Amino acid sequence: MTFSSLNREQVKQSMKNQEYDLVIIGGGITGAGIAFDASLRGMKVALVEMQDFASGTSSRSTKLVHGGLRYLKQLQIDVVSETGKERAIVYENGPHVTTPEWMLLPMHKGGTFGPTTTSLALKVYDFLAEVKKSERRTMLSKDETLQKEPLVKSDGLKGGGYYVEYRTDDARMTIEVMKRAHEFGADILNYAKSNGFTYNKKKKVNGILVTDLIANEQFEIKAKKVVNATGPWVDEVRGADYSTNNKQLRLTKGVHLVFDQSVFPLQQAVYFDTESDKRMIFAIPRDGKTYVGTTDTFYNQEKATPKVTQEDRDYIIDAINYMFPSVKVADADIESTWAGIRPLILEKGKNPSEISRKDEIWEGKSGLITIAGGKLTGYRHMAQDIVDLVSERLKKEYKLTFKSCETKRHTLSGGDVGGSKGFEAFIKSSVRPELFHKLSETEQLRLIKRYGSNVNELFTIAAMQHGSEVAGLPLSIYTELLYAIHHEMVQKPTDFLIRRTGDLYFNVQHVYDYKDAIINVMADILNYDEATKLAYSKALDEKLYEATHPSIQVSEEK
Repeated sequence: MTFSSLNREQVKQSMKNQEYDLVIIGGGITGAGIAFDASLRGMKVALVEMQDFASGTSSRSTKLVHGGLRYLKQLQIDVVSETGKERAIVYENGPHVTTPEWMLLPMHKGGTFGPTTTSLALKVYDFLAEVKKSERRTMLSKDETLQKEPLVKSDGLKGGGYYVEYRTDDARMTIEVMKRAHEFGADILNYAKSNGFTYNKKKKVNGILVTDLIANEQFEIKAKKVVNATGPWVDEVRGADYSTNNKQLRLTKGVHLVFDQSVFPLQQAVYFDTESDKRMIFAIPRDGKTYVGTTDTFYNQEKATPKVTQEDRDYIIDAINYMFPSVKVADADIESTWAGIRPLILEKGKNPSEISRKDEIWEGKSGLITIAGGKLTGYRHMAQDIVDLVSERLKKEYKLTFKSCETKRHTLSGGDVGGSKGFEAFIKSSVRPELFHKLSETEQLRLIKRYGSNVNELFTIAAMQHGSEVAGLPLSIYTELLYAIHHEMVQKPTDFLIRRTGDLYFNVQHVYDYKDAIINVMADILNYDEATKLAYSKALDEKLYEATHPSIQVSEEK
């Protein structure tokens, strides 16, 4: 059975009719990683997500798989060491969703880092993260720094550090992990909200109550073990269980702005400190755009749709114009924005940037297992820790034994491309000249780089169509849309345009140009009635407005 929105009813029936070894609540990168690890070990796994996959924190990050140089500054040595090593594993297992990105760290008089501290920090970083020789840091002179990125402020510039991070598409990485879990037998459903728990006679959790938000139907899923991996919603989900502990989340918000390269022609990723508070933020070129972020402020507002305020926009614009004075961007130059929430573990008395990004596992008296905190980069190791614990409990309580973790050397869906060393050769060998009359070489290369070894599924879809345009859409977009519906469980236009393609952030004009045609195709295939079609269209328009306009909301907690 393919990972298709058309198979919702079959998946639901499967969930109703069996007992699972493990049910996971939450379809972000953490939940996806747990489902992948557990299903790979041979566990019978189910996962539910109340929105679309990766619709929370996992599609709203800085889109970097990175070791976190700033955590070194805070002496979070374990975080730097673990996430630094995980970067290489994530890259090797999914080169189509992760790309090495050389990062420039300019050093200015009075700035956060000086030449000596930068050189030492990067050297320690290389050591802790076990960085391979070809990617180890280099120290640059002032002239060399300006050669790498002429837009950097030259006044007071002492030089720069040059080191490697990894750029990723966070939402696509999540969906590729989720698809691999499905390939190993996990039953997975989006738009399925967990409302509470069921218990056995010993008051141990033995399942969850679920509402299918598409069909408006309630059902139960029975499982020997339940894991709460709901990110910012961890405390709410735990609130439905009678177990308590003294841990709780502290949410912070991060905002990013996107500019066209014609306005902000950045050619080199830069990690720089702000003038106002000396926080470190990123400016990263991507597909003809430059995006900059992130902010870090305490947040206690609505969680599903955090807003970008004018204050957020002003903070980042001020930071850009300080570090890149010749650019002179203004609010009107912003093409799109996104805001995300970090689910951090409360540490009283610390400001947002000081709170540790470490993850923790909590186990309640009911047997409910919760994971909180952590970073995108560390998802695989977090999943390993959780599934090790689940495996121990299943062995002790049910005499069931499972394999040990195998995800370290197991590719994501689409990742069968010969590893990082073989990806370039894979790209070249995958181009299909016989399709040039339908899909240009440029379009094919874009699809190959995005979908990796799954690209043949897309080329098969394209080959079956007549002409280079279908249903008012360029064939490349139509092909991606069909693939997303039939192989990536896309249910709504926002799923496709935000999380499967990223167009709402990095190609807004495409969304304006093709949204109506996309909605019409989806309505035909997924049988929307008129009310549903109107509601989904309105929801997309609201997301478009949100991404391109500042919010007047200013009452967030400081």
